Amino acid sequence: MAEGIQKKLQSELEKYQQLQKDVSKSMSARQKLEAQLTENNIVKEELDLLGADNTIYKLVGPVLVKQDLDEAKNTVAKRLEYINGEIQRYENLLKELERKSDQQREVLTSLQQEYQRAQGRSFGKA
Repeated sequence: MAEGIQKKLQSELEKYQQLQKDVSKSMSARQKLEAQLTENNIVKEELDLLGADNTIYKLVGPVLVKQDLDEAKNTVAKRLEYINGEIQRYENLLKELERKSDQQREVLTSLQQEYQRAQGRSFGKA
């Protein structure tokens, strides 16, 4: 009986470890998005300081291409909107992963207790 519980415990532990890896990956991706958000906010602030008479260039591969100020502002605004949406998506994903992780932790705790009881009964028979 204790061996069956031990195998189930090992299986549940592997699920929990995978959840922890997923949480770690999601947090890393979210941090990258936060960095991109900061960079794009700085670009937006710089673009807001420019007037219509300023020349703006966009890096396309190895070439600088002239770009319209309004076009640049729209591009940065769309990028900011996208990044904010992705950050929100990762926030929701992290909440869900944390919820699953908590549930898995409860399952592990109950299985550990059951395993210890089964071992205690085995030792009592010997």
